[in-house]
Amino acid sequence: MTSAPAPALAASGLSKSYGSSPALAGVDFRVDPGDSVAIMGASGSGKTTLLHCLAGIVAPDAGTVVLTTASGSVDVTRLGEAGRSRLRREEFGFVFQQGLLLPELTAVENVALPLMLTGADRRAAEQTAAMWLAALGLAGFESRRIGELSGGQAQRVAIARAQTTGASVVFADEPTGALDSATSAEVMDALIRSTTGRGRSLVVVTHDETVAARCSRVVRLADGRIVDEVASR
Repeated sequence: MTSAPAPALAASGLSKSYGSSPALAGVDFRVDPGDSVAIMGASGSGKTTLLHCLAGIVAPDAGTVVLTTASGSVDVTRLGEAGRSRLRREEFGFVFQQGLLLPELTAVENVALPLMLTGADRRAAEQTAAMWLAALGLAGFESRRIGELSGGQAQRVAIARAQTTGASVVFADEPTGALDSATSAEVMDALIRSTTGRGRSLVVVTHDETVAARCSRVVRLADGRIVDEVASR
């Protein structure tokens, strides 16, 4: 009898307060390899705080977050800032609502940047970046700056950037929030295809039920607690 694979990312008892206001109150969470989870809830429910704790952007007041990759497991919450920064560079990818791309850089330079920060040669990094841009339908757009792209194209650049280091878990915070419905569908197609379609895990914070329905599981938060969890497909 074979045992079930370890979750790619698992959190237990996560709590976080800002002053006297609790943002998370004992949250347990997991995402499996190649799986996708949408986190939903009203504003102030704790969605973004949960994502930030899972990704090592902020440290929880209590609880653990364990990342498991082919090279082993690491307790994210036991790492110092330097260790968490390394994980964010090498094991985690990020796609935000506004992309957070650097407008003074070209598309290929934006995508190559995470690789260069890990010490990769610029030429090799840009070759990998160009490959990812092509995979996401942006061949021929490598030299364009972000202001020369549509909103959907810019988000696909952000998705490409999240993939270049081989991130095992990609976090997306309202990745389609600034897009129309047709472009939103295109961006989600690209995001799903480039993450779970390649065996990577995806965690999406969203207000959009259509976006959430594209994920395999939907977790709903209220007042810093998970109040519902369902398989969406």
